[in-house]
Amino acid sequence: MGGNSVGSPHDSWLYSLAEMGWRIIPTPLQLPPLPGSDRKIPPWVLSTIILLRLQALLNSLDRRFELTTAKLSAPRGTIDWQRYATEQMPRAQFLRVPCQFPDLRDDQELKAAIHFTLRKQLASLNTQRQAGVLVLRLIELCTSLLKKVHAVPAKQPSIQMVSAWATSSLKTTVFREGLQAIEWTVNDRGLAGLADLQGLPWVLSMEDFFEAWVETFVVRLARYIGGTVHVGRKRETIVPLQWDPPYSGSQRYLLPDVILERDNDTIIFDAKYKRHWEELVFSNWHHVNEVIQQQHRQDLLQVLAYAATKSMSKITCCLIYPCQLKTWHSLKERGRLFHRSVIPSGTRQLNLILTAIPMNYDFTQVTQELASLFHSLSD
Repeated sequence: MGGNSVGSPHDSWLYSLAEMGWRIIPTPLQLPPLPGSDRKIPPWVLSTIILLRLQALLNSLDRRFELTTAKLSAPRGTIDWQRYATEQMPRAQFLRVPCQFPDLRDDQELKAAIHFTLRKQLASLNTQRQAGVLVLRLIELCTSLLKKVHAVPAKQPSIQMVSAWATSSLKTTVFREGLQAIEWTVNDRGLAGLADLQGLPWVLSMEDFFEAWVETFVVRLARYIGGTVHVGRKRETIVPLQWDPPYSGSQRYLLPDVILERDNDTIIFDAKYKRHWEELVFSNWHHVNEVIQQQHRQDLLQVLAYAATKSMSKITCCLIYPCQLKTWHSLKERGRLFHRSVIPSGTRQLNLILTAIPMNYDFTQVTQELASLFHSLSD
């Protein structure tokens, strides 16, 4: 896996997305379609993107006011008196008053198209039930969205209708992405590598992917050792940097990936999608590439900067890297899964832990190992 995964991933990638409960999803690219050549990507991968986009679109439609202009016999909103005096009065059209007002509209044709799209997605998902619990969750989501549009008969939108929507004045991101989801379904498009027809090019940041993997791992860990999980992806861990004067300085905030807080104990997790762990465990530090040494020092300084923002009496900083499954098993057998250091910090206890986790393995064993470590630190 590289910095960005584009095209067809490995089976472990799909396993990881399922385990993470879709904390992140692939992002389709604004590029020409690619020919399908690899059938490793199951259809529910794209169904997830489509259903989430339609959910956002329906939520937007349910509370959308449009600014409407019309000539009314009973004035409403803002009256355009100049037009009334220059256009309507000379024609003796005294009861046609030009007005502009917010109008809560329910786009029946758009909802009919959404209804059609959801039914087509549901039919596809029902053929993939054997893929596991994630597909069942997608079926539940699709069914719940269908309830929102059940009053409008399903209708496949025409090419002209989709084109008209695309050029309408309502061009919010939610609307554009929802319209894309409808178009993909109508045209039987899939992610590149999915279908015999042309597929949609897509990208997934592997840094974001690994951070979400670590986030899922920490949520599981909290079930073993207790505590409250705060997630950087949701901006729950952000620490603003106040510069003096305010317009000076550089970085505006610190954002740890995941923080687990217990009674008087804070554990800061920083996910690093790098191959450093393989280098560190199989090579002497003095033989490690100088560039990797420098990058690793920066990783250490970064996580220690996060620790400075906490006032608990006991703080643990945990740098987590990815590793191969065979590497993890080898280190487990030799009792070398964790590298630990205790850093003098006045009256506080500051622990630094280096470890790695595989991305294609059952969470249970990995979580239990780290839970045992934190229990020993508590003792």
